[in-house]
Order: sequence, then C-alpha cells, then structure tokens
Amino acid sequence: MSNDATLPSKPAQPPSQSPSQTRSPQGPTADADGRPKGGISWFPLGYREAVQQWWTSVSARQAERNVLSFIPHLREADADSSPLQEMAKSDPFGQRVWRQSLVKLSGKDRALNEVSVERVGEKADDTLVMLHGYGAGLGFFYKNFEPLSRVPGWKLYALDMLGMGNSSRPTFKIHAKTPQEKITEAENWFIDALEEWRRIRNIEKFTLMGHSLGGYLAVSYALKYPGRLNKLILASPAGIPEDPYAVNADMPEPEESTMGNEFTQDQESIVNGKSDGGNINFVRATDKKAAAKANTTTPARRPIPGWVVWLWDANVSPFSIVRLAGPLGPRFVSGWTARRFNHLPSEEKQALHTYSYSLFRQKGSGEYVLPYLLAPGAHARSPLIRRIQEVGRQIITPATETTPAVRETGFPIVLMYGENDWMDVAGGFAAEEKIKQRIVQALIQGTPEEKRRESGSAKVLVVKKAGHHLYLDNPEEFNAFIQKELEETRKQGLKRKETS
Repeated sequence: MSNDATLPSKPAQPPSQSPSQTRSPQGPTADADGRPKGGISWFPLGYREAVQQWWTSVSARQAERNVLSFIPHLREADADSSPLQEMAKSDPFGQRVWRQSLVKLSGKDRALNEVSVERVGEKADDTLVMLHGYGAGLGFFYKNFEPLSRVPGWKLYALDMLGMGNSSRPTFKIHAKTPQEKITEAENWFIDALEEWRRIRNIEKFTLMGHSLGGYLAVSYALKYPGRLNKLILASPAGIPEDPYAVNADMPEPEESTMGNEFTQDQESIVNGKSDGGNINFVRATDKKAAAKANTTTPARRPIPGWVVWLWDANVSPFSIVRLAGPLGPRFVSGWTARRFNHLPSEEKQALHTYSYSLFRQKGSGEYVLPYLLAPGAHARSPLIRRIQEVGRQIITPATETTPAVRETGFPIVLMYGENDWMDVAGGFAAEEKIKQRIVQALIQGTPEEKRRESGSAKVLVVKKAGHHLYLDNPEEFNAFIQKELEETRKQGLKRKETS
C-alpha cells in the first residue's frame, strides 16, 4: 500500500446489515448501487468472499493490466494490435500508446517492472519517471498517465521499485553495522537499481516524480547521482520533518504520529470536502513559522501502540500478515482498500482492491526496508530536512590539477501535498525555506560561471480535496499542476539549447 505505515490499533465496530443491503466484495456494507451505507466496518469483506477471492485470485500481472484498462484513449502497443495509426485515430490528444516491459538488471533476480507511454510519431526530448510509495505499484498512477502524456515532447515511464509491485523480489538483507551505514545501504538498494535502469534505457537527464517513500528515495537518488535530473517533484514525500525520537538511538521509538490517518481516513469524505485536515489550516495561517512552532494546525498525531512499535522494529511488515492470513488475506486487505478507494466507481474500486491484494501477497522483499529508513509512525531515521538543500549542489566532475570542479547549479524542486494529507505540509515549507537559503548562498559564494548557470528554485503546492494519495484523490488538479511543470521544464530546456 502506498502508505509508509503499518497496522492501526483499534478496529471500528462493523455496522449492522439490513436485509436490503448487500456486501460488496471490494468494500463495506453497501446498498444496491454498491455505495457505502452506514459507515465502513474495519474488515468489510465477508469471510466467504475473502476465501473465494483467495482461491480464484488472478495473477499480479493480470491485476495490473485490469487497472490499466481503465485508462482512456491510450492503447497498448503489441504484436497483435492493428497498426498504431489505426489504433489511436480516436485519440483527441494525438496518437499515444503504452508498453509494459520487465527490464533485467545485473545480478541474480533483479529486474524492474516498467510501463512507458509515448506519443506516436513525435520526437520525445524530455522524460518523466514516476515512482510509487511503500509496498505499492505503478498501477496506482492509472489516472495520471493519459493527462500527463498530453504534453508534447515527453515520454513517460512508471516503475515498480525493486522488490515491490511486479518487479522482481530478491532477498532484502542489510549487512551494515552502524545506524547511518544501514540507512545508506537501504537507500542504495533501491536507487542503485534506478540508476542502472537509467543507463540501460540510455536516458541522459530526466524529471523524477516520487510519491511518499518514492519521494524520499527520489531525494536520495538526486544526492548520490548528480547531473541526472532536470526537475524533482515530491508528492507527499515521506521523511522530511525531524523527530528527535526517530534519529537518536539512545531514546525510545516515537510514541505518536499522524500515520494512523492512512487507515482511518475515509477518502470519500476527503474528496467531497467533508473532512477538515490540519494541512489546510496550516496553509491558511498568516504566520506559518508561528503555526508550525505552535503545532496546532498540523495533522492530528495519535499514540502509537507498543505492539505496533515492537512489530515495526522486529521488521514484521503488514504484508507478512496478509500472507500469513491465507484465505482471509483479502478480508484483511479490504480494511485499507475500502477506505482508500471508496470515492471511485465500483468497477475501479474492485480492480484496485484485487491489484492491491495481488501485490501484498507476493514474496516479501523491498517491504523490509521500512524500519531501516523510517521509525514507527513514518519518521525518518535520516530526515530529508537535513540534506534536501544539497539537492542539485553536488560535484559532477571532480577538480584536476588544471581544471576546477564542475558542480551542479540547482534545478527546480516541487513539493506537493493534499490539503487533508497526513504528511505534514509544514515540513514542505521548511524544506522550501532551506532550499532558498542555499540558493542565496550559491549566488554569493559561487564562481561567475556558476552564478550565470544558477537554476535552483523551490515551491510548495497544495492539492485541494485530497489526502496523502493526492494523485488519485483529486487527479484533475494534481495532473494540471504536473502538466504545467512539464511544460515549464520543456520550455527551459529548449531555451538552454538555443543559448548553448
């Protein structure tokens, strides 16, 4: 699930079921139209339906294709299709096709699942790469592929991170001894695979967008592999704010967090504007520094039960429980999917529930990264607020006896949050401030050439009527924001080519 989190502590009581109600296989007690009625029980999928789904479940690959089938206009390019020109004549935004590939990497059992989208007959000068969140998969971006591929000159890639989604699932094991070395090794496990994929695809530079844990790892990638990004887009990124309990081994694990909202928030109430989250109150505050210090406008923090901390530190993932649940696994998963997708049409809810279960039940691998990078409650062991200002400032070419070092001179960084996000937007504004301070420092201390090439910027965007999964909660506004960013990036790239 795209939620850098673990299990909730206190299940709600299931609602009573009247004779006129039916139980939807993907969600809560429902009326004849499949709409939730009377609230959502904690595990809304019935026992019988859960066993039936476990017994007859489709493959993870087919479940992914079922979700992608909801994308309008785009057609799959395969050997059995009619010519591309005939396939996409009805596309009002130009002929576009998508392809699925399993890109093999070096080493044993290492491959990344990839879906690419391209505009037929047009040259793609720019590339957007999309990374999902913890335990999720590229299929969750199904409402973004079509709108984002409307922008001319771009090719889109969505990747399942190594050990997640439908990518291969090698054994995940950390060999480092010290806490910082463990963090570095855990980050490298993912970002080294991304860099190898980039080289295989022969992509020189690209725009990188990451959601949640994918956003955290996108920052790690930018710091380790400088000179590869044109822009960094962080959608509700995990791990920005600092928590003293999470970063100090001599202190106990964090005792409270906003993470519980991932399991208790009703997405339908969020997208209908009936939920009042802390982020929107922070955005409306006239003095954001005072609001952040007072901590009265941020998302609600709830105590983390001791048993959750124990499971987290023991590296028992929520997906381990899904696998151990056997025939009741689909019922367990329905506790998350029923809330997370209840704002979507019935067929899409069902497809996303099946897709989620198909991913969660697979062999454990990349999911075991969680306690190395994040403390209980999704607090970072190595907070991004300590290092995000150095993104775009790394040395590309070391100095020699005759030539000075070549250093990055910044690039745009966009931080996005939902107004009812359980990720704290205050962390985004704090990151924006640190990045801007670093830009000022670069303009003061840089060489004349570095000052001329300075391209750094930072901004925070808030998507209305959206929570942590802003790309799915309000795809119209989210896609409009990203389209604008892509257009600006392309315009700046063309300008650089003209002046170089």
